[in-house]
Amino acid sequence: MNELRRRCLTTAAVLTMVAAGSGAAFAQDAQNGNAPAGTDGGVTLDTVTVTATKTVEHLIDVLGGVSTVTQQDIDRVQPSSIADLLRNVPGVSTQVSANDPMQSINIRGMQDFGRVNVLVDGARQDYQISGHNANGSFYLDPEFINQIDIVRGPISNIYGSGAIGGVASFTTRGVDSILAPDEKWGGEEKVGFSSNGLGAFTSSSAAARYGTIADIYGQFIYRDAGSYRDGGGDRVQDTGSRNFGGLLKVNYHPGDGQTISLSALGQNYRYDNNGTSGDGSRWRNDVTTQTYTAGYRYESPETPLINFNAKVYYSQTENQQTILVPDATYSALGVQPGARLFDRIGTTGFDIYNTSRFSTGAVEHALTYGGDGAFDRVTTEDAAGGYISALTPSGERTLLGAYVQDEMRYGGWLRVLGGLRYDDYSLKGGSYSSSGSHWSPKITIGVTPVKGIELYGTYAEGYRAPSITETLISGTHPYPAFPLLPNPALKPETGHNFEVGTNIKYDDILQQGDTFRAKVTGFVNNVDNYIDMAAVGSPILVPYIPGMPASTCATQAYLCFPITAYQYVNVAKARLMGVELEAAYDWVSGFASIAGSHTNGENRDTHMPLSTVAPNKLSGTFGWRFLDNRLTIGTRATFVGATSRRVDVPTGGYGLVDVFASYKYSDSLSADLAVDNIFDRRYKAFLDSDYSPGLAAKFSITYKFASK
Repeated sequence: MNELRRRCLTTAAVLTMVAAGSGAAFAQDAQNGNAPAGTDGGVTLDTVTVTATKTVEHLIDVLGGVSTVTQQDIDRVQPSSIADLLRNVPGVSTQVSANDPMQSINIRGMQDFGRVNVLVDGARQDYQISGHNANGSFYLDPEFINQIDIVRGPISNIYGSGAIGGVASFTTRGVDSILAPDEKWGGEEKVGFSSNGLGAFTSSSAAARYGTIADIYGQFIYRDAGSYRDGGGDRVQDTGSRNFGGLLKVNYHPGDGQTISLSALGQNYRYDNNGTSGDGSRWRNDVTTQTYTAGYRYESPETPLINFNAKVYYSQTENQQTILVPDATYSALGVQPGARLFDRIGTTGFDIYNTSRFSTGAVEHALTYGGDGAFDRVTTEDAAGGYISALTPSGERTLLGAYVQDEMRYGGWLRVLGGLRYDDYSLKGGSYSSSGSHWSPKITIGVTPVKGIELYGTYAEGYRAPSITETLISGTHPYPAFPLLPNPALKPETGHNFEVGTNIKYDDILQQGDTFRAKVTGFVNNVDNYIDMAAVGSPILVPYIPGMPASTCATQAYLCFPITAYQYVNVAKARLMGVELEAAYDWVSGFASIAGSHTNGENRDTHMPLSTVAPNKLSGTFGWRFLDNRLTIGTRATFVGATSRRVDVPTGGYGLVDVFASYKYSDSLSADLAVDNIFDRRYKAFLDSDYSPGLAAKFSITYKFASK
């Protein structure tokens, strides 16, 4: 408790110092219209987003596969992790290691090493550590989230280099999460409890507006979870963790149309495990994350030629590990309890762009042009075996890009979006280096043949530079002891995405005030120079016994077995293709939605399926509103198919049923209840290493107060 109190005070002091000029990316996005527009479960396809094109539009009008998770969705799900929130988004899956609170996002079968560009308030999250988890992950408590925008495929290449799988953009909470437009100051206290070892959390928030000059928002959360039981009643060990975090935002408006914003988000996770494999040495993990942003926005009230945005940021994730009980391999190396290691990745970045609106004859234009950059620096130190320095090597990578995009509208029935992006990268570490560049075009044509239905087609390219680990990894795997080789000759990956889709929107169909929205998308994404780890060279002999010198094999071959070296190489061309559906109907007193996806992926050289392609998924949500919409109850069903038996780790299909209820007693007091997996089904989610939780009830109560 004293240690927790010390960390609380330290974090509070740091965030208070940052508050001298810090601010809110969310407030800026809210001014852009990036605030939830849906009701308590209704049609989130009407939510406003800027993620796909950096211009404001409703989700249903985006010419591409885009989904949003709103604050109402978050309250309904009562999530304990990001995976809970993304479970029903079509084309999206998550890879989770139960003994580590990190999350990894998979979009249309693409994940690892930045293939999905994860942004928190516009700041890239490029952390990765080699092991038995995903190679690319991030830490974020769901109580900090206001909205999640998911862009599937490389159609959003103006959001930085590497996103050949898509973009996952997380916007954190801000002033508008607590205060109505006419309120000056207020606060919110939220307390949640869960059964089945998922623990409890508290979230304390406060916000204030100083006229039209400035506003400030602050939030602290604490979450404490233990080990859960799966649907078979078995305890899944080391699935608990503790997390403390703080968020601070300030906006300053120096003049009409101008906003200066800064933000600071810090988190600390603590948990013990037996390594990423779950059966090695026992470690104590102390993970800290930091994300700082500073932005300036100017929208000219007089001229539509100026809508200028600039942002700089720094994000860092560091994991300090202390060995508690060494296994045979580490003991043979002389590693003692208390030995430490750490890995850290810091990313400094910027994004500067302007949108000019004008007309040429009958054609309206929204011309967006700008540039971005990200500078990754990986640092590892190891006094406990030396493996982390070999498997997650230190190094530096620079990503620079420039882009131009023109959205053209004609006659209310035709939209054309053309864009071009230039990427350049350089990478170095030790005695190795590499570099490259690429032009990525994009063209989209949308046609409205009848009112309410829009058809579109897209061709877009994406470009991903090799990561530091893929290029520089060099050392020996702990056990079995096979070599891992660097490859500075790796070629970048290039995605060629073809996409067709339909957006459907109708109002007042069966009764006054009802709404129907639907998006159907089909895609083919061909990826050239796909990077994967593969066996190279001739087999060599390695000892059966952990810690035994390799030289033993020269004289006592019976104590050894053959194994090959491994290296990241451009092994194949990959093809991913599929279809996605998202639809919702709201009839005022209730709502229903459905989401589904089917994706196939194969190595085009070997015709073998890609192991990272998620199985078929279909989900439906139904809800009813009572008591003048103060009470909402509903259910959610999710059906996941089995994977191909030819992939590395096949999984079986399963179905889940959840129920939820929300009651708003007054403008100040509300409560939410969710019961997940009500039939206590035992299942293992795609790519996860352990079974997921069985039946779990989650309850939270929220109290708000505000003054006008």
